[in-house]
Amino acid sequence: MALTNNDIFKKLRVALQLRDDEIIEICKLVEFQVSKSELGAIFRKPDHPKYMECGDQFLRNFLNGLVIHKRGPMPPKK
Repeated sequence: MALTNNDIFKKLRVALQLRDDEIIEICKLVEFQVSKSELGAIFRKPDHPKYMECGDQFLRNFLNGLVIHKRGPMPPKK
């Protein structure tokens, strides 16, 4: 069985010990708006009525924000 974006996002959240408010701040670093209710829907089980699939764009923006969060902003090119 292949991992879904939701599975990857959940595993990153647990491994990095991130809270919802920290994830929201990380997403803001790349000007991507996400609400706590959206995060709650993504982290639900797939059979839950309020479950939301984590799309490629959502995961990509989170990962780009995470790079900035961990390394800092990219220095300007000369």
